[in-house]
Amino acid sequence: MRDEIQPAVSLGNILQMNLVELNKADRLGLAPSPLSAWVTFFKHWQEELTMANIEHEPVKDAMSRIKELSADEEARRLAFVRERALRDEVSFINEAKREGREEGREEGREEVALNLIQMNLLSDAQIARVAKLSEAEVRALRGEVSGDQR
Repeated sequence: MRDEIQPAVSLGNILQMNLVELNKADRLGLAPSPLSAWVTFFKHWQEELTMANIEHEPVKDAMSRIKELSADEEARRLAFVRERALRDEVSFINEAKREGREEGREEGREEVALNLIQMNLLSDAQIARVAKLSEAEVRALRGEVSGDQR
C-alpha cells in the first residue's frame, strides 16, 4: 500500500486498517466489547442515556472530552464544581472510615484493659502494655471500675 498524497511513503505490513460500517455494526447487535462501545459512541454520542451505559474507559474519556470542548463557560464551571464535590465526598467518607476504625480500636483497647482490671491479676503497667494504653489511662479506667463497684 502507498499513501495517495505522498506516493513515496510505503505503508508496510505492520499497519492494520479496519473499516466499520456504523449502520451495519449497530444492527448486528454486537456483544459488549471495545468495538461495540466505539460504534455506540460514534452513532449515539449525543444521547445521554445511551452513553451512560458505556463501560469502556477510552470511550468514557472521549465522551468527557467532547462534553468539555462543547460546553459553555458556565457548564464547564458547574462540571468542575460537581467533580470537585464528588472528590470531596469520597475524601470525607474515607476520613470518616479511618476515624471510625481508630475509634473502634481505642474502644477495643479500653475493653481489653477493663477485662484485665476486673481479673485483678496484672499491674497497671502490665495492663497498659497489653492493651497499648498509657498507665494513666489504665489508672483512670481502674478508677471507673472502682467507682462502679461502690
